[in-house]
Amino acid sequence: MSTTTQKPLIIKTKQEMRKWSRQMKQQNKTIGLVPTMGYLHQGHLSLISESQKHTHLTVVSIYINPSQFAANEDLGTYPSDFEGDIEKLREFGNGVDVVFNPYNLYDYGGEGVEGGHETWVRVEGLEKGMCGTSRPVFFRGVATVVAKLFNIVEPDVAVFGKKDYQQWRVIERMVRDLDFGVEVIGSELVREEDGLAMSSRNVRLSPQDREQALSISRSLFEAKSAAEKGKLVCSDLRRSVIEKIEAAGGKVDYVEIVDQKCLEAVEEIKNGVVVCVAAWFGKVRLIDNIEIDVS
Repeated sequence: MSTTTQKPLIIKTKQEMRKWSRQMKQQNKTIGLVPTMGYLHQGHLSLISESQKHTHLTVVSIYINPSQFAANEDLGTYPSDFEGDIEKLREFGNGVDVVFNPYNLYDYGGEGVEGGHETWVRVEGLEKGMCGTSRPVFFRGVATVVAKLFNIVEPDVAVFGKKDYQQWRVIERMVRDLDFGVEVIGSELVREEDGLAMSSRNVRLSPQDREQALSISRSLFEAKSAAEKGKLVCSDLRRSVIEKIEAAGGKVDYVEIVDQKCLEAVEEIKNGVVVCVAAWFGKVRLIDNIEIDVS
């Protein structure tokens, strides 16, 4: 496994990235990919650690993907600190081998997204509901850019955080259905000490909004505890989560209790469900979830 603590190699072009990967594979090295949009935090570093358990080398992509943002969303204000990200990766215990930081994955000789790119990947069932309802172009953009990254980096393993639960399942299904030779691993959600799910968007929360946003994780933990004690009717648990978030000043986008694999809504808690939440605090949309396994 990789043990470098030096500054990772930074690759900017598709051609150079593919060339590096193929050279490494000629040396019988396995490659893990951790796709990110930058502004790295401990949650991202946990994904890198997971990749290093399974591969010889790890590539971290840093690319703010424009195709997953609708016109009214926060593409223009999405936080970015590339030099800070590189320093975090350099200081990270086991290091990172390559940072793939392309300028524009949709640029084909001057033709941008609107003029040059017209092929999109859809995972038609799993992208419906939850984040797919309020963000109708989101999963199309995610699936397409991940497919592009897989074709460019050619990884053996790709690691996605379970915080973006629906996204993880969408990518799993895309890989299965399109026969990508990539093992997709879901890595456990990482929280701040006070329970808030780690997110690059957390930095945009005001102190008051951040404190109030703790209602998300607290309501999820309470729902899990209630289910484990025998409160199994989903409508009751869902209502309780909504009420707690709204009482703290949040605006709920959705609270859904779904099967962990197919993401279809369930009426009663059974083995293998996940409670998924999206809510606004101030101008920041946060997502979180908790898996529940009861016998």
